[in-house]
Amino acid sequence: MTTTIDAIYEDGKLMLPRPLSLPERSHVRVTIESDPAREAWLKLSEESLTKVWDNQADDVFNELLKK
Repeated sequence: MTTTIDAIYEDGKLMLPRPLSLPERSHVRVTIESDPAREAWLKLSEESLTKVWDNQADDVFNELLKK
């Protein structure tokens, strides 16, 4: 039987969104699929947002807001 379910990796464990209908101590095979395109997109997005939000021009606006 093959079942596909998404999980979140947290603190060294795979956290499932719901219990599985398997007998306790069942042996299973876990296949890890990564999405390199998504990871690259997230990294580039973070870099772009950092450039936009972390710059000296923002200091001018912060000073104006204080007035």
